[in-house]
Amino acid sequence: MTQKKHSRRTFIESLGLGCAHLGATTLLSGVTNLGLMGSAAAANRSLFAKTSMMDYKALVCVYLAGGNDSFNMLVPTDNDPYKEYQDARTNMAIPKADLLGINPNNTDGKKFGLHPQLKNIQRLFENGNAAFVANCGVLQEPTDLDNFKRKIKLPIGLFSHSHQADRWQTSLPREINQSVGWGGRMADVLQQNNSNQNLSMSISLSGTNTFQRGNRVQSYAIKNTQNGSTLIKGATNDNFYEKLKRASLDDILEVKHQNILKQAYSDVVSGSKNNSFEFDAALVKGTTITTEFPDSRLGRNLQMVARTIAARDILSVRNQTFFVSERGFDSHADNLESHGSKMGDVDEAVGAFYKALEEIGVANGVTLYTMSDFGRKLVPNGDGTDHAWGGNSLVVGGSVKGKNIFGQYPELYVGNPLDTGGGRLIPTTSADEYFAELALWFGASSSDLEYILPNIGNFWDYRSGGSPLGFLS
Repeated sequence: MTQKKHSRRTFIESLGLGCAHLGATTLLSGVTNLGLMGSAAAANRSLFAKTSMMDYKALVCVYLAGGNDSFNMLVPTDNDPYKEYQDARTNMAIPKADLLGINPNNTDGKKFGLHPQLKNIQRLFENGNAAFVANCGVLQEPTDLDNFKRKIKLPIGLFSHSHQADRWQTSLPREINQSVGWGGRMADVLQQNNSNQNLSMSISLSGTNTFQRGNRVQSYAIKNTQNGSTLIKGATNDNFYEKLKRASLDDILEVKHQNILKQAYSDVVSGSKNNSFEFDAALVKGTTITTEFPDSRLGRNLQMVARTIAARDILSVRNQTFFVSERGFDSHADNLESHGSKMGDVDEAVGAFYKALEEIGVANGVTLYTMSDFGRKLVPNGDGTDHAWGGNSLVVGGSVKGKNIFGQYPELYVGNPLDTGGGRLIPTTSADEYFAELALWFGASSSDLEYILPNIGNFWDYRSGGSPLGFLS
């Protein structure tokens, strides 16, 4: 039998760099996505001052991609408000008898109900471990219908999936082509809280994302199977050829480059390789979680988040952010059925996740929150819904001031003072206020907010102390 020959090119390609979803072929095409410019610049400037150590805290972003129809997630049930909702939504209205009743503490006796699929969320809300932020959205500054009609200082790309997804993840409503997210800027400030500086505090279950990309700190992408890490192809094999590949890769990565971008790329790949082995070993040793998760994409992703949190002491981390994107919320057709199915997925996965946090004893140190491109129009387009603006967000955690609805829940009749047309509502709470609350709880100082959320001063005096909305303690 003749021996198979390997050219230099095929040998290098066979190294199979799979670390953190990075590939050897992405060197040129992925410079921007990998944040190499930021990595290179970081090597030539000083770090932020190290903040004090703190108890473990994690923020878990569940991004409901496509635009969540959140006025069917949280619905008023008093007679007149429900009638306004029913008249606006027509065939998209959920029957009042099907809604799951909740009893908010802070709505002056006004009653609300949840989507019938949100049984676990109902329980968490009533137990004080879940809250809602009402009619929240991306804003440049507080606005009204007159300013909307005159197009005064509005966010760029309103009602566009790609633009609004970027605005939610960057919190820069008037900037386009911005590749650094507010979660990444937060990591730039707080990464130094972690004893382990080799592993990014930003962990993604959804590949690279704008939200976690910083000027210095890049996200570390994991998968929801096995032990999460994406190892070098053949890394666990001990045959001669795989050992040779690993040795050759190490030799390549040890070369020091005069070109700063080449060196930054080498550092990213080398760090990803080392992180993969370290991360894999930590999850093997981490606390076993017995909570059963649903066999859905979101369920598997949140299970991996819980396993990562359970290994926090082994990984020597005190601050972590997690990004999980869940598709399927762009409901232009079959809205009641498709949205109901997605609500069921969210409910089962979040319910299991909170139970797992209680099992490993960190419920007070973890806050899960939702973001989405935008809300949906109240007035349907047949059996679906169109893109809108303001919407309701869910927050879950042991430190959440639960059983409350924060912000101003709007009137839902067509033609109300916030209606830009067809029940497309102007937000009354800015995404910046929402994010500032999360960042301050996570460990950012008020002086950090100017860097993390440059637009926050348009809505709240961050130098005054306190918090913008008050949903976290």
